Amino acid sequence: MAVRRALISVFDKTGIVEFAKRLAALKIEILSTGGTAKLLRETGIAVRDVSDFTGWPEMLGGRVKTLHPKVHGGLLYRRGHAEDQKQVAEHGIAPIDLLVVNLYPFEATAAKAGLTAEELIENIDIGGPTMLRSAAKNFESVTVVTDPADFARVAAEFESAGETTLATRLELARKVFATTSRYDGMITVDLERLSAGSGHVSLSPRPVLPERVHIALRRQQELRYGENPHQAAALYVSAGRAPEGLAAAKQLQGKELSYNNLVDLEAARSLAAEFKNPAAVIIKHNNPCGTAEQATLREAYLKALACDPVSAFGGVLSFNRVVDAATAEEVAKLFAECIAAPGFADRAKEIFAAKKNLRLLLLPAGGLEPERELQLKRILGGMLVQQPDLGELKDDELRTVTKRVPTAEEMQTMRFAWKVAKHVKSNAIVFAKDGATLGVGAGQMSRVDSVKIAVMKAQSSLAGTVVASDAFFPFPDGVEEAAKAGATAVIQPGGSVRDADVVAAADRLGLAMVFTGMRHFLH
Repeated sequence: MAVRRALISVFDKTGIVEFAKRLAALKIEILSTGGTAKLLRETGIAVRDVSDFTGWPEMLGGRVKTLHPKVHGGLLYRRGHAEDQKQVAEHGIAPIDLLVVNLYPFEATAAKAGLTAEELIENIDIGGPTMLRSAAKNFESVTVVTDPADFARVAAEFESAGETTLATRLELARKVFATTSRYDGMITVDLERLSAGSGHVSLSPRPVLPERVHIALRRQQELRYGENPHQAAALYVSAGRAPEGLAAAKQLQGKELSYNNLVDLEAARSLAAEFKNPAAVIIKHNNPCGTAEQATLREAYLKALACDPVSAFGGVLSFNRVVDAATAEEVAKLFAECIAAPGFADRAKEIFAAKKNLRLLLLPAGGLEPERELQLKRILGGMLVQQPDLGELKDDELRTVTKRVPTAEEMQTMRFAWKVAKHVKSNAIVFAKDGATLGVGAGQMSRVDSVKIAVMKAQSSLAGTVVASDAFFPFPDGVEEAAKAGATAVIQPGGSVRDADVVAAADRLGLAMVFTGMRHFLH
């Protein structure tokens, strides 16, 4: 079915001039509006104004220009339907065979500083989504393009066959409805910022937990399998937005990623992001089995590995610095599944290339930033939503509760251990010394058992270590076990009804104890 007429109205004008030139070369009539028409004319492309096509001027400050039966009739009528053909002939409706539209940048506008309620409202596109939906519904007859990335393919099909294939039109229609669905979802959420009172509308910051949450995702990558080989899995990213964080990492080598690889890589990446100095993290089954922050990356890796070299076998690693050759030489001695880092020196890549199955992931800019989006977890029949855990220690909120005050060195190590404990599955216990973990106890049903496991897993003496606990000690027994192993200081949230008993035990054992007033449960 030959394409006779196209309507082009775009906010994002990327690639539009070249695309329109290819259409004009095929003798396709181009209808357009506003800034798009002006741009095309300035580049020598013949354009007919939509107002001339419809016989109606733009009105209401541009709010009404394409909302007209001649536009929507031209998009919606079924070319092979006799009654439709009769009606469009009666009313002088000409076919529009190609629609090229993208929308006002509502998301970018809504994120602007100093935004007013009027600006938010005026950036709700009405005509664009309406035309897109009309054209997409009639995909059997109409080609609709909303993504500049599709211009070249569509133009090539027109040039070779005079029309697009039905498969192409269906694919483009799916993309349109995904776009308009996401667009309406964003508007729905941001309208919660508006409040009506005293005869006018005012704008507030986004609510922490909105009344409605709209999630629009697109499949980016099929994975080898899910948590187990009999489960299918894929990585999805936010639709309409460039991938970021771990989802935007570039795999430099190695086997396909699995679901578990990415879960562990995110655990590793997020912990590595906690540190300012060179740091190494080794994750096994979503728990850190070794973490260190040192003067050099090589030293950080060696200390992280020394915490639990048995568990590190087959682990997932992350670094917060470019992996240099000296570090790579040490890492290459270990069987690891994946490594994520902000960069790899050329020599490091050469060293790792010998391990064909080892997955190397290059984190993008911002790949070591904390996760700030709402966190979601599915339950049967619903979704749990929470803020991410971005809580940090504040000096004025730390409280020494024992007779002995921690030394400066103990306090520095407690801060390190506290960061690690935040990323250990609860109940979490971390023994640390000299900027490295020496023992980690995770995921136990009782806190004292996590202490015992951390002691059992330690590969070296725990004398002079500090202990971080992600939540309060409900009884003195956990503190007593830590002291027996050699710990000299403890950092914990406090808040137990038996805090007095726990503090008394610490005093009796000569420990220094600091309360944070904040816990870090991780389930």
